[in-house]
Amino acid sequence: MQVYNTLTNRKEEFVPIEPGKVKMYVCGPTVYNYFHIGNARPFVVFDTLRRYFKYRGYDVKFVQNFTDVDDKIINKAKEEGTTAPEVSEKYIKEYFDDAEALGVLKADVHPKVSEHIQEIINFVQTLIDKGYAYEADGDVYYSTRKFPEYGKLSGQNIDDLESGARIAIGEVKNDPLDFALWKARKEESEIAWESPWGMGRPGWHIECSTMAKKHLGDTIDIHGGGQDLTFPHHENEIAQSEACNGVPFAKYWMHNGYINVDGKKMSKSLNNFFTVRDIREKYTGDVIRFFLLSGHYRSPINFSDTLMEQSKQGYDRIATAIETLEFLIENGSDESMADEAAKVAAMDKYRDKFIEVMDDDLNTADGIAAIFELVSEINTTVKDGASKSYAKEALGRIKELTDVLGVFKKDDEDGGLGDDIQALIEERQAARAEKNWARADEIRDQLAAMGITLKDTPQGVQIIRN
Repeated sequence: MQVYNTLTNRKEEFVPIEPGKVKMYVCGPTVYNYFHIGNARPFVVFDTLRRYFKYRGYDVKFVQNFTDVDDKIINKAKEEGTTAPEVSEKYIKEYFDDAEALGVLKADVHPKVSEHIQEIINFVQTLIDKGYAYEADGDVYYSTRKFPEYGKLSGQNIDDLESGARIAIGEVKNDPLDFALWKARKEESEIAWESPWGMGRPGWHIECSTMAKKHLGDTIDIHGGGQDLTFPHHENEIAQSEACNGVPFAKYWMHNGYINVDGKKMSKSLNNFFTVRDIREKYTGDVIRFFLLSGHYRSPINFSDTLMEQSKQGYDRIATAIETLEFLIENGSDESMADEAAKVAAMDKYRDKFIEVMDDDLNTADGIAAIFELVSEINTTVKDGASKSYAKEALGRIKELTDVLGVFKKDDEDGGLGDDIQALIEERQAARAEKNWARADEIRDQLAAMGITLKDTPQGVQIIRN
């Protein structure tokens, strides 16, 4: 398997530190609001990478943190007249609601900053003891110039960084390039903890270094996140972790590309800022996930109604094939038809192609294309009916590959027909039994307007999504 390593700017063969095992850390959300479609991309991408590693036989330990101590959370608490812990706990619950809808599995560990304060203090103290950090009026800063390799991840030159660096009001750091490891409390109402430097709280960058060290060790296989985190967040993590631990922090760094909205950068000021919660009002979580995987993870993708509709059509194409096979499993022939054994064996080439492209830096776009090819061949085979055994084999092949992508796994909002549609189907069946053809035709037309076609076959009624 090849992965693109941001650290070396090239694809490399993935060789885990420990054979058969993968240690992954991915930056999670700052929990002060619902997460937006841009946030959703790394959640889905690295969930898919984790699923694929497992599919390929690896034992994966996956850690994704919650930043529950942050200026944004403190400000939100002030706005709402509540506390920072209440804000963060509210939006952690909301995160899991949206993440589950997107098919994002829970991490093996979801560490919170607030639960790792002592470990963070110990980490910062080690950096002070080693001469990489210093205290100033209750703040603790990292001495960026003390780390000779600073900029190696993002390709930044420290002299170029210096020209644009500034010291903010209230900061007393020695160098404009230095960054905060620990922040002194500014007012009594702020959330804070006791430390050797007075009451305060962690800086943003130190949390991930500390939690990765605790839950995965000094060196990990893969650190992932959005492209926007490459600098300064991940650059600072490297500086902290390698100065503290004396060994490389992560072997592979993987970053997903940006999401634009109608060709423009997503921004609240442009009124093109969409949360997943907003988008779920129109599209199911499965369709949103399908959209996010429809392009290569490193490439920028554009979010628009047109592209979402295209993703929905592609999703529905696979969903219809699945429903057809499920129908045939119940109603198909008990005896195998001519050439079915050969046709089942021929499906292996689509699995092989799927693995080939997914091994090439998690190319989910081409992985989806391989599934479409499989679906096309299955549709050709079953257009005039098929045996139950063939339908089971074909469904198994589709589900094997779609499960890796994390779609078509749910029967509720993200895959089922819905109670209203199911009720109409049952009412039509009753009308046909009563020979009330007018009502049956009326319901058929109503369902067609909702994107559902009913096909009456000798084996029964087949449901087809349009």
